[in-house]
Amino acid sequence: MGQLIKQLWQRYQSVLSYLIFGGLTTLINIIVFGIFNQFWPYWIANTIAWLISVLFAYITNKIWVFDSQTPTFRAVLIEMTSFFGFRLLSYFIDQGIMIVGISVLHGNDLIVKLIDQIIVVLLNWFFSKLFIFKDRGH
Repeated sequence: MGQLIKQLWQRYQSVLSYLIFGGLTTLINIIVFGIFNQFWPYWIANTIAWLISVLFAYITNKIWVFDSQTPTFRAVLIEMTSFFGFRLLSYFIDQGIMIVGISVLHGNDLIVKLIDQIIVVLLNWFFSKLFIFKDRGH
């Protein structure tokens, strides 16, 4: 049984790690949003939540999800630019979902945020896997 679990982990390590750290990133995003949404408009709270969670996501994705080895400062800059660029794209999608869900459809802020995060996590995984950390062999 232990050998089977080890084989499954090795085979799906990238996806499983992303689910774990993506879940933690989502949790951070939702908690930060919930805190700041009490004091500021949802779109400002969402932006702050995005900033904090994206910093967490970059570090965890680089180290534990995609095992990214960037041997030069230039390589790190290219990877970071790509990561934050794609996350900026998903931020605009995130904000769009929040605006439509809350301001147009008058949905509950936290329920819209939860639905939004499911979509954003999936998009970010594809961006990371296909474009950002693509040379990592996972």
